[in-house]
Amino acid sequence: MQNRNQLIVREGYPFIALFGFVTLVFALLGWAILTLLLLFLTLFSVYFFRNPERVIPVGDDLVIAPADGKIIFVGEVQEERYFKEQVTKISIFMSVFNVHVNRVPCDGKVVDMYYNKGGFVNASYDKASESNEQSGILLETKSGSQILFVQIAGLIARRIVTYPVIGDLLQRGTRYGLIRFGSRVDIYLPKTADVTVTLGEHTVAGETILGTLS
Repeated sequence: MQNRNQLIVREGYPFIALFGFVTLVFALLGWAILTLLLLFLTLFSVYFFRNPERVIPVGDDLVIAPADGKIIFVGEVQEERYFKEQVTKISIFMSVFNVHVNRVPCDGKVVDMYYNKGGFVNASYDKASESNEQSGILLETKSGSQILFVQIAGLIARRIVTYPVIGDLLQRGTRYGLIRFGSRVDIYLPKTADVTVTLGEHTVAGETILGTLS
């Protein structure tokens, strides 16, 4: 996957460079207030695009969180794109203060992908799953189970980055993309999955166990 072992994801470099350059210009001009404002934006960009290492849990059929954030939905829904039946959906909302690098929830092969243009309503709203810009990956495990995980743009998010392509073999916990400036990730599991997280729980991408496939 891209950005492995980099402290800052490469997608953040243009923002950091731009804000850093403008900060320097304002400093040379002696504009103190604007210099401090741009310095804050530079440091915040470094913070936002941070890319920390994670300790990936070991165990058969584990499903781990694809995103840092807060669980805002856990329950059964009708998924019509792929499953055509009731499945278990878990939604994780990422604020601008969360790490925005997304990680693969379980081992498997990318059997399909999709991207939909859409709106940019608040990602914490239920309708964001249907109306917002989004990028989804359908993954099939060695045991034949399929899971779907979807990156969804938020109110101020304007860029979804997804690295894999159809046919890729992905490993649990590896980095597979990011969404800029506030967003969410939905993950759809078979109803037979044993979900171990609850509404309101905070997750750490690559470490928090969402449940187990059966």
